Amino acid sequence: MIILEVNHKKYEIDVSPDLPLLWVIREHLKLTGTKYGCGISLCGACTVHIDGKAQRSCQIPVGEAQGKKITTIEGIPEDHPVKRAWIKAQVPQCGYCQPGQIMQAVALLSEKSHPGDEEIMSVMDGNLCRCGTYTKIKKVIKMAVKEVRK
Repeated sequence: MIILEVNHKKYEIDVSPDLPLLWVIREHLKLTGTKYGCGISLCGACTVHIDGKAQRSCQIPVGEAQGKKITTIEGIPEDHPVKRAWIKAQVPQCGYCQPGQIMQAVALLSEKSHPGDEEIMSVMDGNLCRCGTYTKIKKVIKMAVKEVRK
């Protein structure tokens, strides 16, 4: 039996400890905001926060996540500066990458409240967007930084 804390709620799941966390989140907890992209930790679609750090859930065995605080896109408040800026700037095109992008951006701003352009690009570089909305994503993070500074 695996016990997880996801979005401030405890879950007991009877799964193999080797099962990737992504599949537990999507299939067992029915939190489908976290997406499957590449399955090899390269695209960022499956990004969640584990103890506040952005992590790729497709490559983390659920057994390793036990006892840690996990946050998915569903656990980020709707009024979070990144989510509000995301909507205001109308970032999504297909929208598939946006949960992972938002999770990565939220983690960045929780660690560094005033990131510069190079820091933003460096941290966000591993999150792929097939629609190429990188310029809008960078703009959104800068918008959110201004709101966080208030």
